[in-house]
Amino acid sequence: MKHGKKYREVAKQVDRMTAYEPEEAIALVKKTAAAKFDETVEVHIRTGCDGRHAEQQIRGAVVLPNGTGKTVRVLVFAKGDKVNEAEAAGADYVGGEELIPKIQNDGWFEFDVVVATPDMMGVVGRLGKVLGPKGLMPNPKAGTVTMDVTKAIADIKAGKIEYRLDKANIIHCPIGKASFSEEQLGENYKALMDAIIKAKPSALKGQYLKSVALATTMGPGVKISTARYA
Repeated sequence: MKHGKKYREVAKQVDRMTAYEPEEAIALVKKTAAAKFDETVEVHIRTGCDGRHAEQQIRGAVVLPNGTGKTVRVLVFAKGDKVNEAEAAGADYVGGEELIPKIQNDGWFEFDVVVATPDMMGVVGRLGKVLGPKGLMPNPKAGTVTMDVTKAIADIKAGKIEYRLDKANIIHCPIGKASFSEEQLGENYKALMDAIIKAKPSALKGQYLKSVALATTMGPGVKISTARYA
């Protein structure tokens, strides 16, 4: 992949052979954010898990203390009193059966997170083929299948993010924006890593964290030392 001149210039600041302490890595990543927009800072965690085995799957959610810097649009599938509760809690869209053709046939995806009450999962299940591949399927482990829609919406709006293994057994998560202070990014990074460490599958033999890297949307990756988690 060919990179532009700006990328090559900022990449010179990063020693690819060094695994930096988190504080150093965050400072470096902020320096390498050279795009004209406020880039997202992401953590990429390569694990020793094998996601093909159910007992080595990792999936959960964590509320970042300083949020993600992004306005998150929430869609709630609910019925009865829960419709009013979801609207009062600040959901961007609330509905039921009538939303199926809109999403399935019209390709409507003006939302970032889907929450559903358990009694609506029969309806939402019909959207599995379109929501699943986009990582939008509600899941009890992530707290997005719940009767407490008020708490679910509040957590999401406050900066709750979901983490899960991709097909290559890597976890990709945003921890804020390049405009965040080093302290804010540091607190968010710690909250995410604490949750990932807690989520270590008991069935895993061998090394859990193979590598951790931090990068902005357009910037180079900066390796982070995993020594403190060994």
